[in-house]
Amino acid sequence: MSFSTGSTRSSWQPIMTADTATPKYWLNWRFLLCATWVFMSIIFSYALISKYEGPRKPKNGRRESQEEEPAAGLLYEDEVWKPCLKGVHPVWLLSFRVIAFFVLLILLILNVAVDGADILYFYTQWTFTLVTIYFGLGSLLSMYGCIQYHNKAGGGDRINSSNFDSEQGTNAKHSGPNQERNIRQTAGFLGYLFQIIFQMNAGAVMLTDCVFWFIIVPFLEIKDYKLNFLIIYMHSINALFLLGDTALNCLRFPWFRMAYFFLWTCFYVIFQWTVHACVSLWWPYPFLDLSSPLAPLWYSSVALMHIPCYGIFVLVMKLKHFLLSKWFPQSYQCVM
Repeated sequence: MSFSTGSTRSSWQPIMTADTATPKYWLNWRFLLCATWVFMSIIFSYALISKYEGPRKPKNGRRESQEEEPAAGLLYEDEVWKPCLKGVHPVWLLSFRVIAFFVLLILLILNVAVDGADILYFYTQWTFTLVTIYFGLGSLLSMYGCIQYHNKAGGGDRINSSNFDSEQGTNAKHSGPNQERNIRQTAGFLGYLFQIIFQMNAGAVMLTDCVFWFIIVPFLEIKDYKLNFLIIYMHSINALFLLGDTALNCLRFPWFRMAYFFLWTCFYVIFQWTVHACVSLWWPYPFLDLSSPLAPLWYSSVALMHIPCYGIFVLVMKLKHFLLSKWFPQSYQCVM
């Protein structure tokens, strides 16, 4: 526990406020209210995902027309590995993702080695692990993309030209009998999984870092606890790497995938409830403790924090599109 606060094990420990493994702890209005909010969030998230996720299915077996507005959840295969600027080789994005993956993996291993596997009990480490998985999967997809890019580039100017038309979505008007060959492929399972993890991380990283810097750090400063360099580094580099990848990548950012961010937190809360119902343990965060009369207020406050935290990243994406489309109008190739 010392690693998460920077203090020594003897100077600070979580306080057991009640026996969580008894029916009395759970059979009350506080848990009922909190559980209602959590399961309403799950139902709402599921409704959004069911309505918008994935490419739109053509009606009557017909392919979508070129003029029809693409589905909100559409993702093309090449968008997971190509940079947002045409002049940037995909190997640069690959290099960034590989470096980020190994740095994050080393920090995560050090975290577990210093404080033990119980550090994974915290939402912060859950999110840090998810960011590490994102860059690991992104490295694999970028490797595949570099191979695809090399194969196309090796085919000469003719293939490059047709590929360019395909990437711009103009091939339907010019390719004639070869139209079928040049149609862009929608992403497969790994591509959509990568996109989903990206948007989950966008909200979760903002939430963990904001809670750490604006709530936990001021509280610990008041209590005169010292934070070590490594834990401060872990609550900074995750956001820096994610923002760096955002600046380079060509991924879309549809608003409805905020639902996955809510589901991520709901799954963590349900996990904590399940563990505490079976074993009497300290809560990793005081605001999760259901014995407090203010528990419903804490739960609702943290839930509402998801909206501005996700909104911060939406603004980051809009700023990226505005600046890069203005600075590089002929090279920028991302879709809002």
